[in-house]
Amino acid sequence: MAQPGRNGANSRAKRRRPLDEEGIIPILARAVREVENAVNRDGKVNATNRTKFHAAGLLIREEKQRMAEDKSIPQKEREDVNKRLDGLAMIMVKSLAKDQSLGSLLDPNAPVSAATQKLRRDMLLASGQELDIDDILIVDESPADALDKSKSVLPPSVRRAELANPFLTPVFVPSARVTGRLQNWELIDPLFRAFEQGGQAASMELPEARNLQTPGGMELMRHQARFVESAKAGHRSYLLADEPGLGKTAQALLAAEATKSFPLLVVVPNVVKRNWEREVDRWIPHRAASVVHGDGDDLDAFADVIIINYDILERHAGWASRFGFAGMVVDEAHFIKNRDSQRSLNVQKIASAIRSRHGNPLLIALTGTPLINEVEDFRMIWKFLGWIDDEKPTAALMSKLEALGLSPADSGFFPEARQCVIDMGIVRRRKEDVAKDIPARRVADIPVELDDEFGRSIRESEALLMQRLVERYDRIIAGRGDRPTGIDEDIVRLVAHSEVEESKSSETGDNVFSMVRRIGQAKATLAADYTAQLAANVGKVVFFAKHIDVMDTAEAHFAKAGIKTTSIRGDQSATARTAAIDDFTNDPDVKVIVCSLTAAGVGINLQVSSNVVLAELSWTSAEQTQAIDRVHRIGQELPVTAWRILAAQTIDSRIADLIDSKAGLAARALDGNDSEVEQSESVQTAALMALLTDALTARIND
Repeated sequence: MAQPGRNGANSRAKRRRPLDEEGIIPILARAVREVENAVNRDGKVNATNRTKFHAAGLLIREEKQRMAEDKSIPQKEREDVNKRLDGLAMIMVKSLAKDQSLGSLLDPNAPVSAATQKLRRDMLLASGQELDIDDILIVDESPADALDKSKSVLPPSVRRAELANPFLTPVFVPSARVTGRLQNWELIDPLFRAFEQGGQAASMELPEARNLQTPGGMELMRHQARFVESAKAGHRSYLLADEPGLGKTAQALLAAEATKSFPLLVVVPNVVKRNWEREVDRWIPHRAASVVHGDGDDLDAFADVIIINYDILERHAGWASRFGFAGMVVDEAHFIKNRDSQRSLNVQKIASAIRSRHGNPLLIALTGTPLINEVEDFRMIWKFLGWIDDEKPTAALMSKLEALGLSPADSGFFPEARQCVIDMGIVRRRKEDVAKDIPARRVADIPVELDDEFGRSIRESEALLMQRLVERYDRIIAGRGDRPTGIDEDIVRLVAHSEVEESKSSETGDNVFSMVRRIGQAKATLAADYTAQLAANVGKVVFFAKHIDVMDTAEAHFAKAGIKTTSIRGDQSATARTAAIDDFTNDPDVKVIVCSLTAAGVGINLQVSSNVVLAELSWTSAEQTQAIDRVHRIGQELPVTAWRILAAQTIDSRIADLIDSKAGLAARALDGNDSEVEQSESVQTAALMALLTDALTARIND
């Protein structure tokens, strides 16, 4: 790695006479002034300006050293140059006084990052210097390359996949370099400021939809189909910032299908891993998906879509960087906004490797809240998408900016530059923008994985319950004396009904009621975590639960996350309930109202929100509908989405299906709907019948 120092200074003996517009000093003056403006405006400097400050300090020190050592320089010129260098140093000291964190960069022994070395080199080249080869070639040892290899794993299936295809053909893409009048301008900060100024809607122009049909036989909404059409037309990088409820997951998967961007890597929060697997099966069912857990021992590396959560990505970043992915999706992309966080380093490392190998991969960042605190939050998302690097816009964006014929000194630069970034692939639609495309009310299921000890105990209890049902069924069959060739549905119903009646009078044991209660407790934190993400995306959210302990757990999680809440419970007075509703309706800081499903299911109006989270399932369709109708009321101008949190691989999912079938009964009886309706049973009995039927079917097939 090339380091600046005395030898570098001596190698530049051919530097031209420093005139007002020649040599290194005008370039240093511009850099120092840009840092000064930034610190005066914001009181601190960002990473780009820190790099600029450090590079300027190095070059000023080197230039002072050259003035002292080069005896061939006339005294008059020496005095003039030193005077100007001292003036630049004074400006830097003023900046340091306002942002004292810059002080460490003026230490002669301070480590010099690759970004600083590159900027120093570019400044020298711009000044017309002839540099040694060691000064030109800089090896970038970024933090992402220094990830702890001791934590890396290689899942067995990945090893098999690599052995099956040991020669991944790289795509050689010539490195693009755009030259022009903006090369010596600091552009990242002006681009951020362009978004601070506002302007037209931050959404690129999308082609009109030609086809709403999907490979899974589903029908897309128009706004979804337009996004997919854009990918078909050749666009490959997107910040898809639609509000929750507008189907970002489906759009990303169908864009991958339209562009054949497989294998596809999807990085997601843990709480939605199972939901992504389910969505693959729903929208592109001919594609196989595999979810990475832990060290990936059960991963199928031959799958088309590989889904992994942020928390374990560090272990898998090594093989993922060389695997040959043709596309990458990052869900809840605001999780990577901190450039020094492990999750951001891992995502950037893998994305950089995919871009280097593939050339033009499909890269999609999904988030309803790309900005959490400041416009600077854009930085890591733009870098993931390949629109910028650590120092400046990359070739595609730079070409757009050069074509404007403007610079940040021109008043018209900012709105035009903002549009250039938007055209790189920012897509943002709100519910109110596409309300006509989406149903007035819909229920979206979010499967979550209960992968802790609590979850394992629930699955064990479910297995014991199923075993008890099978044994009771077998006893009845044996007592009858004749074994049916198939499954006797009447006996299945009898067994299930008997189990439900016994469970009603039992306060202990692994019965259907206690099991569903425990599932609700196990889901509480996961449901609250999903609600917190939703609130960050869309604002106010109504959280429903059946049991007090689930409500308590959720409220504790919200408090820990810094989310202000209020609640409606059964033991409240009418005055307290009214105050809670007023707080949720009128206080912009109250983001979540935590409601008892029984106490708040009727008689209240919460239509200030259009998003409901159902943390626990009801035993009746009517109870679920009444909860949703607290938001879906006359006067509600937005489509309403109820996010139903389901525990994957448990009876929870079966109960959800049965609740939906009961909704079909109401639609058939009262609304004239032609929905298929199952035989009228209680949900508890029907759920146990389904469990027993599944177990008997599996035994017959074995």
